[in-house]
Amino acid sequence: MTKKILITGADGFIGSHLVDNQLARGNRVRALDLHNHYLAALNGMPNLEVITGDFTNPELAKQLVEGIDTVYHLASAHLDVSLPDEHYRAVNVDGTLNLVNAAHQTGVRRFVHCSSVGVIGDVQTPPADETTPCHPTNIYEQTKWAGEQAALIFAKETGFELVVARPAWVYGPRCPRTQKLFRSISKGRFVFFGNGANLRHPIYISDAVRGLELCAETMGSLGEVFILAGEKPVTATELANTIATTLGVAAPSIHLPLSLGSLIGYGIEMVFKLLGRRPPFSARSVDFFQKDNAYNIRKAKEKLGFEALVSLEEGLAKSRESIFRRNT
Repeated sequence: MTKKILITGADGFIGSHLVDNQLARGNRVRALDLHNHYLAALNGMPNLEVITGDFTNPELAKQLVEGIDTVYHLASAHLDVSLPDEHYRAVNVDGTLNLVNAAHQTGVRRFVHCSSVGVIGDVQTPPADETTPCHPTNIYEQTKWAGEQAALIFAKETGFELVVARPAWVYGPRCPRTQKLFRSISKGRFVFFGNGANLRHPIYISDAVRGLELCAETMGSLGEVFILAGEKPVTATELANTIATTLGVAAPSIHLPLSLGSLIGYGIEMVFKLLGRRPPFSARSVDFFQKDNAYNIRKAKEKLGFEALVSLEEGLAKSRESIFRRNT
């Protein structure tokens, strides 16, 4: 049966892939974002309605959810250090709760709120799971945590059909972070800050999209939180070396102190803040080399039937083909 789907953050990395997948499944998609760089190429497609706007606008929020069966809420203020803390709270907490409330009032059947494993913070005893206490460390993580908790409390009090997904480190085609890693490693410019032994937990984009769709479709998952991650974590060194092998280049080997990375990041951040631009590297960027991110996905396997189907090697190979095909 054809469903009417709302996807916020639809022009972003994960959102654009979710749009593609929902259209391929024959559903009618209402796609919202502040920009429509990718979505512009899809204009005129049957079953697709593209809206450029801000979901935190209360009137627009009501219009967005009108006649919708399922909401995938991916839009958020992300890791842009040029944004004030108040903006993060207005988008990730207040805006999210307003959209959830509007969806409930208009009879939306299922709401999937896309949070992040970042709400857990640095994983002290890996792997973390959905019961691990959350200690978010930066404003993005803190407001994503507050937003998901507000949404869950609303769902519990009203009986609204809401599920929270926490994707891990999602990578693949159209991902700016994936492209940046590939470019820096291919040109021999990638530098480690620290020893590279911290853990990263990748999940390929098609697996992340399928996990979100399972959150929307699986009975008995209401009011639940699910971590979506690949089969296993890898160290930052293993990740960089696997990318190098995929590219057929030498593995990166330069290591600098973590403290130096933080100092460089802070300096670049301040300069670009004065220029009113988003910095290419900031103090928060050093989290990639500092935090342990490793997760247990048993709950998603048992309750959703989720399984990560794409290995790291396969996912990186697909990413390479997409990135370098685009650049040739």
